[in-house]
Amino acid sequence: MFKIGDFSRLSSISIRMLRHYDKLGLLVPDYIDEQTGYRHYTARQLRQVNKIQRLKEMGFTLGVIKEMLARQDSIEQLRWYFSVREAEVREELDLLHKQSKLLESSIELLREDVVRMDYHVTVKEIPARHVISLRQIIPSYAHEGQLWESAGAEMARQHVSLAEVPYVVAIFHDPEHRESDVDVEVQLAVEGRYADQGGIVFKDVPGIRVASVMVHGSYDQMQAVMEATAQWMEDHSYGLGGPMFNIYHVSPAQDPNPDNWVTEACFPIVELRPSGV
Repeated sequence: MFKIGDFSRLSSISIRMLRHYDKLGLLVPDYIDEQTGYRHYTARQLRQVNKIQRLKEMGFTLGVIKEMLARQDSIEQLRWYFSVREAEVREELDLLHKQSKLLESSIELLREDVVRMDYHVTVKEIPARHVISLRQIIPSYAHEGQLWESAGAEMARQHVSLAEVPYVVAIFHDPEHRESDVDVEVQLAVEGRYADQGGIVFKDVPGIRVASVMVHGSYDQMQAVMEATAQWMEDHSYGLGGPMFNIYHVSPAQDPNPDNWVTEACFPIVELRPSGV
């Protein structure tokens, strides 16, 4: 057996971290002297340390590593953990790519003193319609596709007919911006009457007056669209009158090329009365 200091040198893990692993139940000393409280480890525990370090290098958290080591005899369970981490890495790479693109234009962004009105804002009425609707709390905005898949499966099951103008809409219901656990509703206009199923409902929605902006290309533009629309609303004495929503005229499901996407960003509006009126 090895005292904790010696094991620290052999494992290249600090004593502080070994104690932390012990507290988590991730790597428990093989023997603890009751009189001195000294921790002792065995050579075979170096293999466990090496597993932990390798998984940490892959980006797994200590909590997840503990779960994985408890299930290491199940190949299927381990494959699931690795597939989840692979998906996370892909998202991280996408984020890094976006950050790289932002860095390329950072100088121009910092030197800009006014809002660039590159987007044309129009006031229009979105008409009343009968829709299929699915509203759920999803992990992030990137998971919106899950709602569309569920709605599409139910439409296929009930042979739902789309309206002539389907109004493919995603509504963002949270009263404030959230990074996770977001409240999103997807809707499509339909013809006919159908049965509600689980969280999927068929309902009538009223018409609504909005400030509308047509966006051609990727969703990376949405922050600039928000900025331009906010400036337009301020200049024309409008306020937000409800949850913002998007109408997808050409979506990723229709065309994988972001250059071809067409999104109508809609901002429900109310006229603001002058102060004192």
